[in-house]
Amino acid sequence: MRWQGERESSNVEDRRGMGGRRAGFGLGTIVIAVIAAWLFGVDPRMIMGVLEGVDTMTGSSTQQGPAPAPTDETGRFVSVVLASTEDVWSQIFTQAGKTYEPPKLVLYSDRIGTACGLGAAASGPFYCPGDRRLYIDLSFFQLMRERLGAPGDFAQAYVVAHEVGHHVQNLLGTMEQMERARQRVSEQQYNALSVRLELQADCYAGVWANHSQQARNWLEKGDVEEGMGAASAVGDDRIQKQTQGVVVPESFTHGTSAQRVRWFRAGLESGRASQCDTFSARTL
Repeated sequence: MRWQGERESSNVEDRRGMGGRRAGFGLGTIVIAVIAAWLFGVDPRMIMGVLEGVDTMTGSSTQQGPAPAPTDETGRFVSVVLASTEDVWSQIFTQAGKTYEPPKLVLYSDRIGTACGLGAAASGPFYCPGDRRLYIDLSFFQLMRERLGAPGDFAQAYVVAHEVGHHVQNLLGTMEQMERARQRVSEQQYNALSVRLELQADCYAGVWANHSQQARNWLEKGDVEEGMGAASAVGDDRIQKQTQGVVVPESFTHGTSAQRVRWFRAGLESGRASQCDTFSARTL
């Protein structure tokens, strides 16, 4: 991606190293926690909390006082991608007669308190609807390259755009509908709804990629393939096969590799959010 020189977002908070005592977890520990989470169906943030001896439900917030903008290359890259999502979704919302309220993106290291509980590097990038923030420990990009086989800057941009897709869902009320559904459906039924939620966020990431390319013409040869590779790398079937040796479709919460690629491509090729109605789709 030709991103240097593009506008950087003012909504990025660099809180790396600002969370008090650092846990000192290496990439190996993070991978172990992720694998254990897949094996036992446990939130990896809870595993990291046990390892560190912290209360995962009452982890103290590190969001006290102002935080600087990132100055390193990866941090600035993420900031540029976020700025592009702001431009794209502001335009799309305006065309629909709505106002887009951009999220904050928090860069952190090891762990951080959020409105959704303790965030930890092992959980990977995530969006918290309670405080409308995206959280990323940039060590996840190293894991993508070395363990998931998904290198490249556009693969990283896909991750940011996917989490922004969850913010879009929050603004549109989809997250609220999911929370209501949680109270009245079985765990297996909720997992199936969660798959549709995640695939819609993938599609929204594709919509962003379409519009950002039209506006900036910044994609280079191989970038789209990087995005497809990242979507495939985080499929439930692929991760379960790698971590536990067997695939259990009933436990899927994000969709298969093929499904994630399909919906990312749907958004990328159409450029229309209306093509991302995964909840009405008969087949995924």
